[in-house]
Amino acid sequence: MDQERPRVQEINLSDEMRTSFLDYAMSVIVSRALPDVRDGLKPVHRRILYAMHDLGMHADKSYKKSARIVGEVIGKYHPHGDSAVYDAMVRMAQDFNYRYTLVNGHGNFGSVDGDAAAAMRYTEAKMSKISMELLRDINKNTIDYVDNYDGAEREPVVLPARFPNLLVNGASGIAVGMATNIPPHQLGEVIDAVLAISRNPEITIEELMENHIYGPDFPTGGEILGRSGIRQAFQTGKGSITIRSKADIDEVNGKPRIIVSEIPFQVNKARLIEKIAELVRDKKLEGITDLRDESDRDGMRIVMELRRDANANVVLNNLYKQTAMQTSFGINMLSLVNGEPKVMNLKQTLEYYLEHQREIITRRTQYELDKAQARAHILEGLRVALDHLDAVIELIRKSQTADIAREGLMEQYGLSEKQAQAILDMRLQRLTGLEREKIENEYNEIMALIAELKAILADDEKVLEIIREELTAIKEQFNDERRTEIVIGGTDFIEDEDLIPEETIVITLTHHGYIKRLPLTTYRSQNRGGRGIQGMGTNEDDFVEHLLSTSTHDTLLFFTNKGKVYRAKGYEIPEFSRTAKGLPLVNVLEVEQDEWINAVIPVKEYDEASSLFFTTKNGLSKRTMLNQYKNIRRGGLRAINLREDDELISVRLTDGEQHIIIGTKNGLAIRFHETDVRTMGRTATGVKGITLREDDEVVSMEILHEGSEVLTVTSKGFGKRTPEDEYRLQNRGGRGILTCRLNDRNGHVSAVKPVFGEEDLMIITETGVLIRMGSETISQTSRNTQGVRLIRLGDEEAVATVALVEKEEVEEELEEEIDEAVEEKEEQLVDEIEEVVEDDGDHSGEEN
Repeated sequence: MDQERPRVQEINLSDEMRTSFLDYAMSVIVSRALPDVRDGLKPVHRRILYAMHDLGMHADKSYKKSARIVGEVIGKYHPHGDSAVYDAMVRMAQDFNYRYTLVNGHGNFGSVDGDAAAAMRYTEAKMSKISMELLRDINKNTIDYVDNYDGAEREPVVLPARFPNLLVNGASGIAVGMATNIPPHQLGEVIDAVLAISRNPEITIEELMENHIYGPDFPTGGEILGRSGIRQAFQTGKGSITIRSKADIDEVNGKPRIIVSEIPFQVNKARLIEKIAELVRDKKLEGITDLRDESDRDGMRIVMELRRDANANVVLNNLYKQTAMQTSFGINMLSLVNGEPKVMNLKQTLEYYLEHQREIITRRTQYELDKAQARAHILEGLRVALDHLDAVIELIRKSQTADIAREGLMEQYGLSEKQAQAILDMRLQRLTGLEREKIENEYNEIMALIAELKAILADDEKVLEIIREELTAIKEQFNDERRTEIVIGGTDFIEDEDLIPEETIVITLTHHGYIKRLPLTTYRSQNRGGRGIQGMGTNEDDFVEHLLSTSTHDTLLFFTNKGKVYRAKGYEIPEFSRTAKGLPLVNVLEVEQDEWINAVIPVKEYDEASSLFFTTKNGLSKRTMLNQYKNIRRGGLRAINLREDDELISVRLTDGEQHIIIGTKNGLAIRFHETDVRTMGRTATGVKGITLREDDEVVSMEILHEGSEVLTVTSKGFGKRTPEDEYRLQNRGGRGILTCRLNDRNGHVSAVKPVFGEEDLMIITETGVLIRMGSETISQTSRNTQGVRLIRLGDEEAVATVALVEKEEVEEELEEEIDEAVEEKEEQLVDEIEEVVEDDGDHSGEEN
């Protein structure tokens, strides 16, 4: 030891701390906590998969003990504790943590209740089928390798990742001074987005969101409220989304209950149930009488039974507010790009992945080209030997050693050392005629392959086409249905409205309170007297009661039989298929248990000139300015004060200059000017609109325009149009005049509607059958008639409600189908006529 060298060195503590901490921070960032943008894996996950691949634990092989995998990983690649490796492998096998599991686990690998996995000596594992795609072509020089921690082994820097794993499975990790939290997405959507960018590099993030990748898709399902958080995250790389449990409300023996079938991502189900029970015990959550976890291997099911008088919708909203049934997920799309942490938006993330695949395909093609050229080089040597077979054999026989023979072949025929060695190694059977032909055919195939591989390397579009074909194949093999539904609701309605296309929709509401929306184009026009199509699936004792055509951006005012009004946007109404029953209204509005909707009014804007005209079952009417209903609380607002035994029947939007027509069940109607009813306050009761006879009640109140006709539809499917001038103007409060002659054949009046002959009529029966027809197809008769049949009904069927919608244009494709059908029928008739004529000619001499 040099005794003269000072053993104590003076350093600047601040500089040393800064240097040491930065070294530590970069080590954590690069080597532990953050995923690579190319394969979406952290080092520990990459090493686990590579070790399993190296051990041959492929998806089609048998399971091996998890301890064996962990030992391989920490012994060769990962200088950390065995629990860190095993915990990472367990998460890769949990279908509630990974959208597409990368490890196929056998044994106890934990549960959504927070149960820990069994010890590694008990469990077994192998690679999943989709994880094989992450390592496909790894042995074809597609990626770089580096030395492991002790220099004794080589490990991959990144995996080929034949599908975009970063977005598909997401990632989370806490580094030093930064953290990543990328949600999982649906495989097919992400692949479609990559394909779209490969075809159109100028595509915008908005176009990607609209047509390809709609938002995160969590393995535990649930619902994402709104699109604004998704849009912010996709555009900037950072955002926050709200995830809500999927819950349904139904009744058993008259008692409401809430059934939870899906919970937010990374929520512990057992702790969630404990929290609910604790809130109920502490009286912070009212209405729940029983709480059960009925989950099994078929799915999740948490049942909460409620008191008979409890409002299920209110209880559910309190659960969302006070428990983890509704959580937020903070998105931070941070990953490593060329070894540096970078926050990227959606398109940048996909572009880096696409560039990685370009490199993979290029390197794989170059590897296959080098291999093909090497084989062609050998085959060229064998062809030379076969062309000079006798001389080659003579040279080899005269040579004392293999080296001399090799040198002689190289000198005499200009062969390389590899070619000469291949000739020396050639078996005698290759000298037969058939084998010589095989060599020639193989050479020709190799040369064609070389030309093809060179063409791929020279054309970037061909590289992209290969990427598209292989990604499409993966999508076809592994794609599944989206699990997380993106619903428009929650706290960001205003932000979301500009993301929602404005389109005409049909809103249906059943007698028992099931509501849904669907596009108007779902229904096609039919001829009068048709049987109709199934418009909504209902229970035996339920039927469609309200149907209206509106816009997704309109405000809907729901008026109940108790005189209250509730508010919702058109796009807030859930969309279902044509035959679906819909969602219970209590999931949309906080209506009370013993009230139902009797009128729904779409409103575009609250202008000061508009007013609402009300009519009750007992014939009372009132008029109130629309702007008094602008600020409606979530719990509803009092719209009209009702007398005892009275109900609100109808509400219409007016401008103060309209004629009102009120129709009754027993076939009477009265027409008067709306100014006969003075403007009143919001909570007023109203004045008499029509004087009712005994056993009669109001069934309709409508605005009657000049030049229109009055359409009357009865309960047994009869209807007619009557000119509006047959209904003379009276003063309000009269008994009215006859609008339809009733008997047992046509039943009682179900609806009285004004029409112009330019609209379509939708009739819904109590069993849910719906028919759509043009109003002009209905016969025009006088007031004192029964009408004609509009829809054929069974003995137990009756018309429930009638609605008017915009005229549907016949599509060109439908016109072509009709023309083709007519031509086919004409040809068939011509053939039949010719046969009859020929038959008459054959029997012309006989007496008919």
